[in-house]
Amino acid sequence: MLQIRLHGRGGQGVVTAAEMLSLAAFEQGRHAQAFPSFGSERTGAPVVAFCRIDEREIRLREPVLQPDVLIVQDPTLLHQVDVFQGLKEDGYVLINSKRSFEELGVGEVARRFRPERLATVPATEIALRHLGRPLPNAVMLGGLAALSKLVTLQAVQHAIRHTFGGKVAAANEAAAAEAYEYVTREMQELKAC
Repeated sequence: MLQIRLHGRGGQGVVTAAEMLSLAAFEQGRHAQAFPSFGSERTGAPVVAFCRIDEREIRLREPVLQPDVLIVQDPTLLHQVDVFQGLKEDGYVLINSKRSFEELGVGEVARRFRPERLATVPATEIALRHLGRPLPNAVMLGGLAALSKLVTLQAVQHAIRHTFGGKVAAANEAAAAEAYEYVTREMQELKAC
C-alpha cells in the first residue's frame, strides 16, 4: 500500500489535493482513499491530509504515520512542524519552493534519502501565472506525477477536471503540466550530474 501525507496551510487546498490524488489513482484502476487530519482549520493554520493507494480494497482508516510520499505545500512548515517524521527510507519528497533542500535548511535531513526521490517545484509561482491565485495544490500533483510516476499526468488532469470546471480546470491542468515539465527537467539534470 502506498501512503501519502500532505502538509500545508489552511486555504492552500491541501485536502482537495489529497482528494484529487485519490481520484487520479482511481482513474488508473486502483483503490484509493483521502481524508484530512482535523484540527484548527483556519486559513493559514497548519493542515495535514492523507491519501492511500493500493491494488486492493483499503480498510485502514488511521492517519499516515509512515508515509511513502511526503508533499509539502508550504515550505515555512519545514521548521515549524516535523514534516519528515516517519518518512520511509526510500520515500519521495516534493516541496513547494524554487530553492534547494540545502537552501531551505533541510539539507541534513534530505541527505538521509535518495536524491532521485527528492524535488522542489515553484508551485505557488506556477499557480499565480496560470490561476492568478497562490493555490499550489493541483500544481504539486503535476510535480508528483513527474517525480514518482505513481500516477500519470493524464490521471492528475482528469482528477482536476472532475474537481473543478471550465476555465478553472483548464488553468489548473496547464499549471500541473508545467510543474510536471519542471520536475522532469530537474530529475534529468540530477541524472546528468
